[in-house]
Amino acid sequence: MKDRIIIGSRKSKLALLQAQEVIDALRAVYPKLSFEITTVKTAGDRDRKTSLNVLGGKGIFVKELEEELLRREIDIAVHSLKDMPTDIPAGLKLAAVTRRLDPRDVLISANGMVLSKLPAGARIGTGSQRRAVQLLAQRRDVAVVDMRGNIDTRLSKCSGGEVDGVILAAAAMVRMRIEDRVTEYLLTDEFVPAVGQGTLGIEIRDNDKLTTELVAPLNHKGTWMEVSAERAFLKALGGGCREPIAALGIVKGSSLHIRGMVANSTTFEVMTDEIEGKSSKAELLGMRLARNMMEMGAGKLIGRSA
Repeated sequence: MKDRIIIGSRKSKLALLQAQEVIDALRAVYPKLSFEITTVKTAGDRDRKTSLNVLGGKGIFVKELEEELLRREIDIAVHSLKDMPTDIPAGLKLAAVTRRLDPRDVLISANGMVLSKLPAGARIGTGSQRRAVQLLAQRRDVAVVDMRGNIDTRLSKCSGGEVDGVILAAAAMVRMRIEDRVTEYLLTDEFVPAVGQGTLGIEIRDNDKLTTELVAPLNHKGTWMEVSAERAFLKALGGGCREPIAALGIVKGSSLHIRGMVANSTTFEVMTDEIEGKSSKAELLGMRLARNMMEMGAGKLIGRSA
């Protein structure tokens, strides 16, 4: 076993909190090991102004960390799993996922009003097509403001009056210990979360047996099955992590229920479906749900052929 483990992380406050969360979990199991965080600026961090829709979503928050892994500069890369594409570069693997926190989206509004009470024309900030489409499906009379930047930046734009509200991930608010800022927790039936939302992905080199064993205790079995179904659903639809495709798996005992959402970002048409089966067949369930939705016409919404 190595005596010093190098963890790769983005530089944002939230990312560093997530990396420290992984270190704390590892230190609880391996108290004699030494850990060090190395920060990396990703393409998504370097350009905080261009819309994610223009930048393209696949890997813009993970690529540089993966390159550090392949160069053996770091031993572990810690990601928000929702940022990880389903196609992982050769030589790397998703080795573990942490226990999922609250997967819901939340609304933070400047005046403390819940979504249904916001006035017509209210400006809501988000950089996510998935959130934007589902928001407009609920309230066609509000205005979506494309928004980039870290959590603090987005919240300051809300409190400063640039927008009337922002939609963020509940898990981010929990990790930053600012849940008291949340105005409303949005229902997952109406705002299906991003694939993997609420959990951290631990990526390592696929031939690194020592690190594989090291991180194994961090892998939460129930969460692993949930996100395996979600990621299989996304991959089967050929989607990236920025397209208006979403899924939420929930494990109860030996059963897994997964709800999927596919939408068109131009017409704002939203399609949902769900399926339940054995949690041991998580990936197959995700693929089956994708096939069912393609048969329902989901391909037309995202420009895919059946």
